[in-house]
Amino acid sequence: QVHLVESGGGLVQAGGSLTLSCAASGNIFSIKTMGWYRQAPGKQRELVATSTSGGRTDYTDAVKDRFTISRDNAKNTVYLQMNSLKPEDTAVYYCNARNWQLTNYWGQGTQVTVSS
Repeated sequence: QVHLVESGGGLVQAGGSLTLSCAASGNIFSIKTMGWYRQAPGKQRELVATSTSGGRTDYTDAVKDRFTISRDNAKNTVYLQMNSLKPEDTAVYYCNARNWQLTNYWGQGTQVTVSS
């Protein structure tokens, strides 16, 4: 089992920045990939960014050059630095961890609201 706790969401004006954090505990050595997803009202949950244990990162096109995912392995924490935020970035952001058996674990979600 992997337990994920997110923090850092909030309300920000368009053009502003926020940093989300996700601390993992439990069977952390089984984690292959960590990432962030988001779900806006009335929409499906979508991938935002992922980071593998090997250091590869991937981003959805909508956030490339604005968001940065990073991992602090010593703290078992993954971060999402979000710059130049837009109203369309408004969503509940979920931390995800996937182990080598491709089992997914989810955090409780943190609300990000970007006002225009």
